[in-house]
Amino acid sequence: MAAFLRLVIVDGSWILLFMATGLILCRLCIPFVSVKQKLPWKVLLVVTFGGTSGMVIWVGDNNLLFTLPVFLGFFFLCTQGERLGRLAVGLIFFCLIMSVCAMLDTYLFSLNSYDIITRLARPVVFGLLLLLFRRRLPDGPAVLPPRLWKLVLGLAAMPLCALVAVVLLTNEKYTSPAVHTLAMNQGLVVLPFVLVTSLVLLRAIRVLADHQQLARTAQLAEMRELYYQGLRREQDQVRTLRHDLRNHLTALQGLLARGQTAQAAGYLEQIAGSPWAQGNQQFCENETANVVLSSKAEAARRLGLQTEFQAALPRDLPIADPDLCALLGNAIDNAMEAAQKAANKKVRLRCRTDKGLFMLQVENALTGDERPDLSTTKKDKAAHGFGLAGMREIAARYGGSLEAGPREGRFELVVCLPLERNFTI
Repeated sequence: MAAFLRLVIVDGSWILLFMATGLILCRLCIPFVSVKQKLPWKVLLVVTFGGTSGMVIWVGDNNLLFTLPVFLGFFFLCTQGERLGRLAVGLIFFCLIMSVCAMLDTYLFSLNSYDIITRLARPVVFGLLLLLFRRRLPDGPAVLPPRLWKLVLGLAAMPLCALVAVVLLTNEKYTSPAVHTLAMNQGLVVLPFVLVTSLVLLRAIRVLADHQQLARTAQLAEMRELYYQGLRREQDQVRTLRHDLRNHLTALQGLLARGQTAQAAGYLEQIAGSPWAQGNQQFCENETANVVLSSKAEAARRLGLQTEFQAALPRDLPIADPDLCALLGNAIDNAMEAAQKAANKKVRLRCRTDKGLFMLQVENALTGDERPDLSTTKKDKAAHGFGLAGMREIAARYGGSLEAGPREGRFELVVCLPLERNFTI
């Protein structure tokens, strides 16, 4: 009974040790790939990392060949997103784990209590790697376009091929002392190379992701400014046309003086249908909000959509006009696009400031083709899908939040920005 209890305690200790190693590796992996949110998948990923790190791998051991497909299979089950990215990150982490295990198991084999030392060394080594990367690890997973993931995947083949060559192709070392010496010397060079290369590739992914984010932010800012300037030009044209009212009246007087009543009636009908004759509906005291809401209300009317816009915004807001324009305009554009596909053609907007917060709520009917990640359904993804991303960027920059998704049978977007603080605009 005492022997059984000792066995249970020892085995339980090793399991806890491997789980701790799995947690460390999982924490290191999160900034590079998107993990499924449900708890069972997260636990399975920890177990996958812990079990893989617990594999005994020597130079010349073919266990590597069987471990790779199992590791990648479970890794794909627990993660989501771009397949090329998941494959690249999975291969890099496999090379990272196996290089450490192979070095520990191969070159510490001659030590007393070898088994205990190598098992204890695993979490220590991976913990040090986590500390090394800790300050450079952001919260969210890396986001790269497919072309960059292909590049990373191609580069990930280098440490994998080196690892395979030194571990699998030296299995004859057990039958020849010369091959054994050569294999051990190769391992001393190649295995550290695999480890360092894997770490460099992880760092490269973060650098590429940071540059991609900067480029995307610049692109969103440019599109936001163009959007704002376009609305301003439209409003300026309306003001110019209003100033031409005297000329229109003179033309009408001329037609009536010559008895051309039919032509005068047609001329009046054209004038009445012009945008400048409609005037801007005053939704609130803020001029920029009025410009956007008036323009979108007219656009919705032309599309046969119903709108219910309620806004209570002061004349001055600590939100830059291009940002306010982009928030309102993109939210309404998305809702209008969805409303055109749905049976219910109504778009509802509520926008106000209260207790130091800017709050925006936009609702529309569900169309049935919404994706879980809210990505664009259009074929040309390079030219679309920036609206929601731009709004998220604005909300993050102002220290606020953006939530979007189905709710009670409708699609709802809610933006909340704090106003009582200083921002970099």
